[in-house]
Amino acid sequence: MATQAHSLSYAGCNFLRQRLVLSTLSGRPVKIRKIRARDDNPGLRDFEASFIRLLDKITNGSRIEINQTGTTLYYQPGLLYGGSVEHDCSILRSIGYYLESLLCLAPFMKHPLRIVLRGVTNDQVDPSVDVLKATALPLLKQFGIDGESFELKIVRRGMLPGGGGEVFFSCPVRKVLKPIQLTDPGKIKRIRGMAYSVRVSPQMANRIVDSARSILNKFIPDIYIYTDHMKGVNSGRSPGFGLWLVAETTNGTFLSAELVSNHQGQGAAVLPEDLGRNCAKLLLEEIHRGGCVDSTNQSLALLLMTLGQQDVSKVLLGPLSPYTIEFLRHLKSFFQIMFKIETKPCGEELKGGDKVLMTCVGIGFSNLSKTLK
Repeated sequence: MATQAHSLSYAGCNFLRQRLVLSTLSGRPVKIRKIRARDDNPGLRDFEASFIRLLDKITNGSRIEINQTGTTLYYQPGLLYGGSVEHDCSILRSIGYYLESLLCLAPFMKHPLRIVLRGVTNDQVDPSVDVLKATALPLLKQFGIDGESFELKIVRRGMLPGGGGEVFFSCPVRKVLKPIQLTDPGKIKRIRGMAYSVRVSPQMANRIVDSARSILNKFIPDIYIYTDHMKGVNSGRSPGFGLWLVAETTNGTFLSAELVSNHQGQGAAVLPEDLGRNCAKLLLEEIHRGGCVDSTNQSLALLLMTLGQQDVSKVLLGPLSPYTIEFLRHLKSFFQIMFKIETKPCGEELKGGDKVLMTCVGIGFSNLSKTLK
């Protein structure tokens, strides 16, 4: 089936993960040319090569061809196999970079995925493992992906530039996904979060908590921000601190924000008080954007809606991020699926920014390798 599907061709290194993940799910080969062709250092970067190696580990029979300069990549996907895997991620990007794609692929493996990822757990570019655990896992549960073996835990926390973090993720397999109707985000009922510090004074985390609460207490009383100070082997190889916050609504929507301190050798030192206040403001901005899925997980929600049963799924989102807009274009290329997009201007009942109602009919994607019991 996969060999007959004609390959799609792209140019440039942008959205490489999207293309490879959708290629793996749809079975359509993909060829990407001119990867940083005009750059002083052309071709695939270390973190992209590491991502391709990870795809090779969790699939069976993938064909990957890269030319000598690394500027052209041909990927013919194999079957999603899963099983127990260990992978050392590149420390140029955090584990969240790899985990975001695994969340898309894990439910459709032949064997339940159990994976240990090593590298950087928190950085300033990708969503951290903490935020994905707090927001993406509840989202997957809405689609019927749940069970005892569904867990994500941080064994060791690793900050830039040394890394040294370790994360364990396991996910059960599903034959089909449930359609969803998430159109009412509800009202914010509580805010949870965690201030973490590694290889610095534990007092840093307390200072972050106090400054974040100084802003959030004006809006809602139910706030609990934990502190997490990992010591010894569990603290990775580099010092740092950060904060992530999640606002939960009455209807089970999770909206998140996070900030991490600058690492050694990168810019000026950040005061814990400033970091706490800025992170609280970022959370308020995310609440203002609103929707039933926060901006980090928009593309994950749209992908799972696409792969759902042949039934109508609806989700209300805040303003679409540029990443999500490109993702919709890719969904059309790989699955020939179009979403109905309705803008919902900020009315009486919808506070905050303008919302977008996304509607689609799933393609009825089913996990053929899962044996029926």
